[in-house]
Amino acid sequence: MERLLEDIVATPGLGIREETPRTNLWDTVLELLDHVAMQLELDPGIHSILRQPERELTVAVPVMMDEGYIRVFTGYRIQHSSARGPCKGGIRYHPDVDLDEVRALAALMTLKCAVVNIPYGGAKGGVQCDPMQLSENEIRRMTRRYTAMIMPIIGPKRDIPAPDVNTNSQTMAWIADTVSMLTGKTTLEIVTGKPVALGGSLGRMEATGRGVAMVTHELLKRAGRDLTETTVAVQGYGNVGSAAATILDHMGCKVTAVSDVNGGLWGPAGLDIASGNWHGANHPKRLREGYQAPGVEHISNAELLTSAVDVLIPAALEHQIHARNAPDIRARMIVEGANGPTSSEADEILQDRNIIVVPDILANAGGVVVSYFEWVQNLQFFFWEEEEVNRNLKRIMVNSFEKVWDYSHEQRVPLRVGAYMLAVDKVARAIHQRGVFP
Repeated sequence: MERLLEDIVATPGLGIREETPRTNLWDTVLELLDHVAMQLELDPGIHSILRQPERELTVAVPVMMDEGYIRVFTGYRIQHSSARGPCKGGIRYHPDVDLDEVRALAALMTLKCAVVNIPYGGAKGGVQCDPMQLSENEIRRMTRRYTAMIMPIIGPKRDIPAPDVNTNSQTMAWIADTVSMLTGKTTLEIVTGKPVALGGSLGRMEATGRGVAMVTHELLKRAGRDLTETTVAVQGYGNVGSAAATILDHMGCKVTAVSDVNGGLWGPAGLDIASGNWHGANHPKRLREGYQAPGVEHISNAELLTSAVDVLIPAALEHQIHARNAPDIRARMIVEGANGPTSSEADEILQDRNIIVVPDILANAGGVVVSYFEWVQNLQFFFWEEEEVNRNLKRIMVNSFEKVWDYSHEQRVPLRVGAYMLAVDKVARAIHQRGVFP
């Protein structure tokens, strides 16, 4: 299974692009932050600090295209908070990347690092582009120029990028090499999610999906559900979704639906995940397109989200669950593999319907946890075996889930609010203890 996972999670994060309402993720984050600030009776000054990123950088990224003309892309790097440590966050390449999206994702990273108690603040970056329309050489040149443009604010103890949607270990290798060439010294610790040959951590590629699977397992235990009698649907079959589906299948769950950018597969008797992974690994664009198997039919992403399953894992892009489709969700449990996949309006509908939602800042934190492990290994020049990586990941994810679960029930709030309350309180304490400079 590990060999299969290595092949399948090498796929860039495949976003889902269907007719879904385009809403502002930054507004969603601020709305929930404001609600949690009231719940905690947060100091108004600290609340104001958390509502605004520390630093925002917008850059022009000129690229010489293969045809010989210059095209200029827009890139961003935003650092939300460094109160608890160096900033940390991925870089995504997607047509919908904009300033508000990156702001929101940076803030979510701050909270994610706090909820699993690793010593980072939050950052995020991105380039507005459609990588499906670019050659590998164009993506490489774009990555190197983007890296040069954001170099003034990144660094191993300042801001450490990582992969996100449509970026992968190769992208991180180009970033590390660019920084090393421009500084005249090997600086592989500038990013995480690198190839193992360049100081990447064993277990990093599937870490986010593995963390999603671990959290799903813990949730099912508390719900008294037998894994072998649990049906699961996974929307988005990039790094996160593919690893989560493969690991849950290995645990014994029945994965009945998966999807990527071209649509989904539905098999009520359970999909042959290994067969589907092999098909994707051998597809030119690593998609489910063209896959055929007995008892399996092709469905849309919209149909997948409302399919009859016990657990739904949205692992694509933000706001895939919104006010229009939330009333039709049939899963009784949702584990958020993507960042911000549920709009605030949808969240209220799901709460009213007593659907349990494990929020993104907890459910998909496995990636940043193992990124932290990689960073530590790089700084120490001492590397761990994969078994040790996965053991430490499980310890942190299970402990974090237990704390959020217990705290949320003590406070009688949904898991999302409980997770935010714990995270905001940690960040607020750090800001208070450090004081405001000067």
